[in-house]
Amino acid sequence: MLPVNPPARLLMGPGPITADPRVLRALSTPLVGQYDPWMTTTMNETQALYRRVFGTDNDATVLVDGTSRAGIEAALVSLLVPGDRVLVPVFGRFGHLLAEIAGRAGAEVHTIETDWGQVFTPSAIEDAIVRVRPKVLAIVQGDTSTTMNQPLDELGAICDRHGVLFYTDATATIGGNPLEVDAWGIDAVSAGLQKCLGGPSGSAPLTVSPRAVEVLDQRRSVEAGIREPGDEVSDEPIRSNYLDLAMILDYWGPRRLNHHTEAASMLYAANECARILLEEGRDAVIARHETAGSAMLAGVRALGLGVFGDLGHKMHNVVAVEIPSDVVGDQVRASMLDDHGIEIGTSFGPLHGKVWRIGTMGYNARKDAVVTTLAALEHALRRAGHAVPQGGGVDAALDVYAAAVSAGVSGSPVGVPA
Repeated sequence: MLPVNPPARLLMGPGPITADPRVLRALSTPLVGQYDPWMTTTMNETQALYRRVFGTDNDATVLVDGTSRAGIEAALVSLLVPGDRVLVPVFGRFGHLLAEIAGRAGAEVHTIETDWGQVFTPSAIEDAIVRVRPKVLAIVQGDTSTTMNQPLDELGAICDRHGVLFYTDATATIGGNPLEVDAWGIDAVSAGLQKCLGGPSGSAPLTVSPRAVEVLDQRRSVEAGIREPGDEVSDEPIRSNYLDLAMILDYWGPRRLNHHTEAASMLYAANECARILLEEGRDAVIARHETAGSAMLAGVRALGLGVFGDLGHKMHNVVAVEIPSDVVGDQVRASMLDDHGIEIGTSFGPLHGKVWRIGTMGYNARKDAVVTTLAALEHALRRAGHAVPQGGGVDAALDVYAAAVSAGVSGSPVGVPA
């Protein structure tokens, strides 16, 4: 039997990405018990770090042990009582996922849709809220299937006007694109580590507003076996035990009510992801992602490739490249992986086989990763018989980076030479 020994890869797809070496080191540190004073102190510290990452004062800021989908499900199954109405604006694959999860939670799901590659206007969302009268608006901020970034800054005020709770999935955007939970009036946000935060999947940072906590309190139900006199027992408990946010908040809160065994190694990873981001500075990290995304965009265009979607609403950290008609997309992706050790992504649904998704996020939102990927893509396209300008992609990307340096924007993560 051989030990786990994965091949060297540069992960330049839509996520997961190459984890920051500091995060990998944190993962390898020793375990301690879940109620060890050092452990509970580290949990409190991690909560404080993620309040700064999210841009919130929410006391109810925790990690859900599981991938980003666990965070989505924890939010929706906890906020929605069976029969509640939820409105899901769908502009890509992950809007469909929110509708799927809400439906499984027993909600009455209403959707509005726009073409993939577009986003919704605030007025279109408000019109749907007036028509549907939902309890919750659930929307993805950045949908990596289309690379679109839905503006959220006006939606909180709209939801407040109509008495609607506002939830967003920020898995693909947090850290690489602006997200201001309190300033934008968002009631619940879930995320993941494996994209712009530069970590592995397996931990889902989540924050909920005091207004959302009031909803959770109405369904709070303490388990038999740890229940004390006076503890709540709900007639309509949250329909998941593991993803019960009220119980998770009790576990992370002062009572430390036993719920599950904290995934210590993932806690360490999440803690280090937040430290790295805050050490560099939230605005600086967003600017670095914007530069890397602009360099990749300029590079693929300089290779003569088309780009999918409304570029005015593109996420900083991923670009959808239209596959030329004279190549087989999966063969070029295989060449990138086999010949260069670089992974790029395909897409889903109506975009499957029509675009490649190339990510520039987290630890990989840096100059050398961008230009290496563009050089490899140029080579793979030429090998596939598609004519491309020699060196055009790399030169265009380097021009973007030169301009960024002149403007004082770093092209590399903190601690990595430019």
